[in-house]
Amino acid sequence: MRTTVLALVAAFSLSTALPALAHDFKVGTLQIEHPWTRATPPGAKTGAGFMVITNTGDAPDRLTGGTSPISTKMEVHTMTMDGGVMKMRQLTDGLEIPAGETVALKPGGNHMMFVGLDHAITEDEKVTATLDFEKAGKVDVTFAVTPPGAPGPKNGHGDMKMPKANQ
Repeated sequence: MRTTVLALVAAFSLSTALPALAHDFKVGTLQIEHPWTRATPPGAKTGAGFMVITNTGDAPDRLTGGTSPISTKMEVHTMTMDGGVMKMRQLTDGLEIPAGETVALKPGGNHMMFVGLDHAITEDEKVTATLDFEKAGKVDVTFAVTPPGAPGPKNGHGDMKMPKANQ
């Protein structure tokens, strides 16, 4: 009987801890999943942030930028290929998140750009930021850090160093 009770307590504890480890954030009708960034080399002045944003509402919203203590600016950027040349530019009007749709910010496409880094992003840190949305407002997020050049997290967060809860 005692073993059964202990197993139930352990299962309950694990089930209540999982949401804290999910690495998801919410503001209004927007769900921000698994923000991540790559470690940067020493002296780098920029870094990129990636995530998946789902709009569960019935009206579009727009990611307009953000702030982070590690950089002087945080902008929404896009990357495109033009005649075999990769071009990056700021989306000065932000990025629309259509109603009822999911938008992925990922390497080689739309992403957040940390401009004017005050130090290299390292794998042993967590990167905090505040994202700004036109309608939903501001939301604080934490970017997990992957190794330099990582194509992205496995299964959403498998190869990322996840921030510890309550840090």
